[in-house]
Amino acid sequence: MVNANMNSSLGRLRERWSDPLLTTLTVLLILMLFVFAPLQAVGIKLFQVLGFASALGLIGGLFLMSGSPTVVVALLAAFIMAGTAAVSRLSAPSVLDVYLFAGALLIMGVALAWVVARTVFAPGRVTHHRIIGAILVYLSIAVTFTALFTIVGLLVPMHFRGCRLKITQRWPAR
Repeated sequence: MVNANMNSSLGRLRERWSDPLLTTLTVLLILMLFVFAPLQAVGIKLFQVLGFASALGLIGGLFLMSGSPTVVVALLAAFIMAGTAAVSRLSAPSVLDVYLFAGALLIMGVALAWVVARTVFAPGRVTHHRIIGAILVYLSIAVTFTALFTIVGLLVPMHFRGCRLKITQRWPAR
């Protein structure tokens, strides 16, 4: 009986907040990618704390949207991997922390794209939240491919060597 009440209240919360959560998660991911990460790279410790807080917000929002314990376990594993990478980077930087962080981004990107795409393309009215959610799906795919390219670049160091564009002039010079 208690489990049924919990599921029904969670279902009501999910129904009420799934669309606004798309906008909130998009803002969190944009802050993580374009504000917190660059300022962490510069070495400002406050933004490392803000990055972890926004990652916790992403985990909570995705759990509310999906209701799947599998998603929560995957995202908590990604959060632990990212936390371990951050602590490792502070004490003794190595290639292992880059692998851990790339793996965490890969898990987060796949889970985020899967859950958000299910919500965005669910039956119902197309709202501005769902349009913003489509942007979130796009950013999640970008995070996934960033992680994949990082892992490939670490495993095969010379893989991206020589990937320059050759620009040729097609118009006559003036």
